[in-house]
Amino acid sequence: MGSIGVVNYSSTPHSVELREVDRPVAGDDDVIMQVEAVSVCGSDLHQWSGSQSWPVNYPVVLGHEFGGHIVELGKNVKSWAQGDRVVSETAAEVDMSSPMSRSGRYNLDPNRKGFGYGVNGGMTRFVKVPARCLHRIPESVSFEHAAMTEPCAVAYSAVIAPGNIRPGDRIIVLGPGPIGILCAAMARLAGAEVAVVGLERDRARLQAGLAYGCEIIIGDATEWALAVDGLGADGVVDAAGVSATLKMALSLVRPAGWIAKVGWGPQPLDFSLDPLVQKNVTLQGSFSHNWPMWERVLRMLGTGRLDIAPVLGGVWPIQEWQSAFEKMHSGEILKSVLKPE
Repeated sequence: MGSIGVVNYSSTPHSVELREVDRPVAGDDDVIMQVEAVSVCGSDLHQWSGSQSWPVNYPVVLGHEFGGHIVELGKNVKSWAQGDRVVSETAAEVDMSSPMSRSGRYNLDPNRKGFGYGVNGGMTRFVKVPARCLHRIPESVSFEHAAMTEPCAVAYSAVIAPGNIRPGDRIIVLGPGPIGILCAAMARLAGAEVAVVGLERDRARLQAGLAYGCEIIIGDATEWALAVDGLGADGVVDAAGVSATLKMALSLVRPAGWIAKVGWGPQPLDFSLDPLVQKNVTLQGSFSHNWPMWERVLRMLGTGRLDIAPVLGGVWPIQEWQSAFEKMHSGEILKSVLKPE
């Protein structure tokens, strides 16, 4: 028996609609999850608008931030049971014998295919998930919040995992989208002073930064960056969706500081990287996450150490997916969550 799903069926802009989706069949190492909540990501919006920069296996059910109950187990799956509350990582297909996977960095496997673009994702009632992707949801965490584990893991990977941030650091986050705000939250948890920078049109989204004790800046952050000793911020997180913010990051960071680039930007660079050399700055790209990061994030959610309530802008039934997409796309809210049925 099938159910409805949010399907991206073509590269043509706005080629997304509700369609009947067949119930998937579990392989020996898979489970079937009944999705209870699925969060909308900026990448879903990019596929909706036809502006993504990655290959998509059309037609595909959108959604890679989802959680629910296990309702069926493949014959080799021994460590899970029907009814378990779980979330899934995004690396739906990886080559576990590749050098990256064997080193624990399967998220960087060149053959990786993710939910929502490479294989069917979670914006439907039932989704097939490899058991290796599963994590248990703490009892105190709702499905609506658990669905946002993935962007929290993105932020953890960009801000905490590299090991550069220290208590007392002054950190600037460029871009107040969901990832930027969650990066700011992670930096605050690490004991840093944080400024979140956006444009006038970002004013509504920037308010979430106040909930995490951040300074909010519209426009130029130079004064904040130089306030202590005139040298710049200890670190800059570039979480904006354009390439030009890297130039801004280079001007704001102090000598021997670091830049974590987690925002995508397809535009070619039109400026010199000489400041990167002159300042001896560490520039690191950050993509995805792996098992221990998810476990750490879920533990922080379960203890209440990480509160993501300020990021959740609303919950919609799956039939109203377009409203949920438009609310996020307009910048009115940070995150939308859909409830399949």
